Amino acid sequence: MGNDRRPPLECVLNVSGNPTPDLVAALRGAAGADLLDLHLDEHHQRVVCTLIGEQAPRRVAVAAIEAVDHRDYTGVHPSLGVVDVVPFVPLGDTPMAEAIAARDRWCAWEAATLDIPAFAYGPDGLTLPEVRRRAFVDLTPSAGPTRPHPTAGATAAGARPPLVAYNLWLAQPNVELAREVARALRGPSLRTLALAVGDGVQVSTNLIDPLALGPAEVYDAVRARVAIDHAELVGLVPQAVLDRVDPARWLELDLGPDKTIEHRLTRPRPGQLDQAEATPPSD
Repeated sequence: MGNDRRPPLECVLNVSGNPTPDLVAALRGAAGADLLDLHLDEHHQRVVCTLIGEQAPRRVAVAAIEAVDHRDYTGVHPSLGVVDVVPFVPLGDTPMAEAIAARDRWCAWEAATLDIPAFAYGPDGLTLPEVRRRAFVDLTPSAGPTRPHPTAGATAAGARPPLVAYNLWLAQPNVELAREVARALRGPSLRTLALAVGDGVQVSTNLIDPLALGPAEVYDAVRARVAIDHAELVGLVPQAVLDRVDPARWLELDLGPDKTIEHRLTRPRPGQLDQAEATPPSD
């Protein structure tokens, strides 16, 4: 019973597809009460589902591949498949070994159930950028077919600590300048891309160690080189990351107490009350 009280694994599943109302409704319905957050981007053609546990990601994956054909993908973000990235994240004192085990179970499940190739990444092997560069070139899948699924593509399934996905939109849509900024700031603790998104341009970042290099530091590093129109948090941040930021800057940085993992875990989640009323308790 002790393990039942441990904070659950988080899974930040990325779907590559145009976030139409029908797709969003299908993903929400599949996630149910295990959905912590849903972030939509029509230009990236991406839906980022922040989930808890291992079963909700599987339900969401099935709903996604039933609704989306990856051959139609035209988003600006790199993508391996409909269910593009599935990282498992240990929360609290949960050991990384549990996230690695969940990742490996995902790869086996996706290959056996959906016939989709899965590439594993994490602290025991490759990084996600390495998988993106090498998949189907000189890297074979960790599980599943050796070629992409005809309509679903492939998946990168990972295990990682919490990171922060953070977009900084430039005041002037200059993609060459954004590339210069992205190259200048890219490093072991910060992954960066320069993307032309609709009529705007952004420096899209992943903060790999947000307790060492957080949103405020990244914002200021970009602003020192180019004017920023606004910041955009993708998904949620750990409370410890928010605690490092001056509350006077939360609005500027697109942060706040309601955007933490811990807050979403303790509040009633989408579908939770409806499910409780409609169905009896089950194991």
